[in-house]
Amino acid sequence: MSKCARRGPNFRWERGGTDVPADLSGSGAPGIVATSDMEWERPRGLGTGSVVGWCVVDDAKTIGLIGAGALADALVGGLLAAGFPRQCLWVTNRGNTARLDRFASAGLRTTRDKAELAARVAMLVLLVKPKDAVSTLAELRAWLRPGHCVLSCMAGISTAFIEEALGGAPRVLRAMPNIGSAVRSSATALATGRFADEGDATVATELLQAVGEVVRVPESMLDAVTALAGSGPAYVYLLMEAMAEAAATLGLPEAVARRLIPQTVFGAARLARESEQTPAELRAAVSSPGGTTVAGVRVLEDAGFRQALVAAVGAAAARSRELGRQWQS
Repeated sequence: MSKCARRGPNFRWERGGTDVPADLSGSGAPGIVATSDMEWERPRGLGTGSVVGWCVVDDAKTIGLIGAGALADALVGGLLAAGFPRQCLWVTNRGNTARLDRFASAGLRTTRDKAELAARVAMLVLLVKPKDAVSTLAELRAWLRPGHCVLSCMAGISTAFIEEALGGAPRVLRAMPNIGSAVRSSATALATGRFADEGDATVATELLQAVGEVVRVPESMLDAVTALAGSGPAYVYLLMEAMAEAAATLGLPEAVARRLIPQTVFGAARLARESEQTPAELRAAVSSPGGTTVAGVRVLEDAGFRQALVAAVGAAAARSRELGRQWQS
């Protein structure tokens, strides 16, 4: 068992009702009920990669999210849709009462007191903005226990900085999920700090797999990952906005375009994921000589589409490094 896990009474979590709020999960996924007749184990029907098993404890030591912004929304929604027990999720936030109230109304545990949250959870997930890293870590230092794992999703903030700020030998991991977490389709990279062991990484991986794909990378690659996968959805949405403008110019009704464009992007992405062909080969497969696709792609290439996208990712990576230097100085 990982150091992050805490064995509680003999539970089995299994699927019950349909009470996951649509505004958090987006999927109407089944809710959770508990029975006390079985040994502590993975839940039935959730498959491999589920963290519900290691989280089944005495309702006092679970997962604590520090920060209740958009990424918290996405992670909570994905975890609930995956069958994660809402009773095992604690959330705290510095100032937005409405967000905490919303999480509380969905059955999560909420508090304004980070000391209470730290006392209740085994894993702390840091979802605050990089500018708040120093003050948040200073608060946590007083309440951190040897048994805690700390999973940071703060862009640009290194595990070394977190370790030094927390003192001692804290087990720190760093991840960069993206907004796809809300629909269990995140592209997430995970790196470990000096003191986190393989068991800690396994627990963090299983937690993040509840909301999408996870890859392990050296921490030195996380600025690039932030630029590519963390910011990547925004590039795709900008493409979709431009396609919608083109559709309007061509006289397509908005309702038609709103159905065609997301499905076009989804289908292309799914094929790229499932096919053994490269994106260049797939593009060539739909680019008949002298045809419509070739005409359109030529305009994009002439307008510098490829170079602009490469530059955009580079700028985002540079900004990630800059934020890290700014808030770690």
